[in-house]
Amino acid sequence: MIRNATVGDANIIVQLLSELGYADTQSFIKERIQELLENPDAMLFLYEYEGKVVALLSLHIIPQIALFGSFLRISYFIVDETVRSREIGAELEALAIKIATERACDRIEVHCHERRKGAHRFYEKNGYKESPKYFIKQLHRSKRRA
Repeated sequence: MIRNATVGDANIIVQLLSELGYADTQSFIKERIQELLENPDAMLFLYEYEGKVVALLSLHIIPQIALFGSFLRISYFIVDETVRSREIGAELEALAIKIATERACDRIEVHCHERRKGAHRFYEKNGYKESPKYFIKQLHRSKRRA
């Protein structure tokens, strides 16, 4: 079952994020979830399997100025390693396609670190093409006040 995430799901989201190597999110995760829930161009979904949350999908719609369509960015896509190969990823990806189509997006983009070879195979199997380069400039800022 796919459902919308809530702030009450913070602990399980922290656990899923840790599977991707994002440690120490506990101190700010509730604030981030609330921000996503308030943003009309952001969506956060969880997948429940046998009564347990086992996957997370975070999506953002990004309007383009130089292209006709917007694009949908998969920001985070995590399926618990204990339930991979059960088509859960395919169901969540189908939801992303449905939303992208409904919101007049002309493409879906996802950034996936080079170390995540299994995820690369999933994306390639599902029609995604690699589009290198991706540049990041890390900004250091003070922590937000609660």
